[in-house]
Amino acid sequence: MYELSAVSSFDALVIGRGAVGAAAALGLAQCGMRVAIVAPVAPEPRPAPGGDAWDPRVFALSPGSRAVLQQLRVWEALDATRIAPVYDMRVYPSPREGAPELHFCAYEACVEALAWIVENDNLMSGLGRALGFAGVIGMDAPLVAVDTETHGGATVTLEDGRALRAKLVIGADGARSPLRALLGISASERDYPQRAVVANFATSKPHRDCAYQWFGEHGILAMLPLPGDRCSIVWSAPLPLAETLAQLDAETLARRVGDLSHGVLGDLRLITPAQTFPLRLIEVERCVAHRVALVGDAAHVVHPLAGQGMNLGFGDLQVLLDTVRGREPFRDPGDLMLLRRYERARREPVATMRMATDGLQRLFDPGSAPALPALMRPLVGAREIGWRLIESSSWLKRRLIAHAAL
Repeated sequence: MYELSAVSSFDALVIGRGAVGAAAALGLAQCGMRVAIVAPVAPEPRPAPGGDAWDPRVFALSPGSRAVLQQLRVWEALDATRIAPVYDMRVYPSPREGAPELHFCAYEACVEALAWIVENDNLMSGLGRALGFAGVIGMDAPLVAVDTETHGGATVTLEDGRALRAKLVIGADGARSPLRALLGISASERDYPQRAVVANFATSKPHRDCAYQWFGEHGILAMLPLPGDRCSIVWSAPLPLAETLAQLDAETLARRVGDLSHGVLGDLRLITPAQTFPLRLIEVERCVAHRVALVGDAAHVVHPLAGQGMNLGFGDLQVLLDTVRGREPFRDPGDLMLLRRYERARREPVATMRMATDGLQRLFDPGSAPALPALMRPLVGAREIGWRLIESSSWLKRRLIAHAAL
């Protein structure tokens, strides 16, 4: 995938080859830096999905995330036939018939789309081709040590014995970030009493580029549009229910999803096996150190109910690239004072999203009510009233859309 080289000195090293890490390496290379991307042995590239083969891992990319990919000249390289825009979103505080609907509309908010649904394989394929053109070097080995006090740069040691030097190290190595651990940056972690069940379905009714979401004792069910008459689901289900759903045969799972969604997309047919993922909240003590900046899941993990995890990562990347590009001529890209500008700029957006997603999860989780802050407990019985109040305010809905679009 990448050109291998014996070069051991770089302007920047990116640890982690997920979407945010790949985009970080690409952005830094486009700034004129010599960049390497470091991660354990890369998996064999999967063939591009075709026909009715769909990647069960999809992302709802916000306008802000799409703008980052356009800036990197990646968006236009993606397979447009595999991308679905979201023009409308309908959210319900309960799966019962007659529950109030909260409707978000791109047209009313004067935006091109609320989001775009993109498969992970499509995104990674576009980023991989761009990395090759940009001359980013790949190092397929885990890191085992990092020394940020080396004169003139940081030194990263790989499991195979190679030592790499760089002025700036970007940690994009996920929620369990080995780089973060090696640096001694503490992180508090709390597991949610839920697991995410993801799967793709063919539908007998058109989705009309609309996404749906239902809250309730079942957890949170999101149905996202895919191109054609297809949809992807993310069901954040309580642990016992998630275990049950994971063991259902294809027809029974399709029926369960159809019943909960009141058949809004008609009869469903499973086209990818269901997969499950644990859900957790991770808060990091700090996201920068001398010559090091953490981005994406290495810097924060939030509940996926708003689909904002990837968007937060691309938001990190945009601010970091702007910070590095806009530095004073005399300032090193790994200067701690410079990196703290990035950290300060991301503190409020990340904290706001973390509080919003965690608060909503607790508000709608029947087992969390006793643990809710005292000020939030009265809201449990007034959820539907709040839904109606938001729905009645065009200004408030536009503000919510504007915040989610960043």
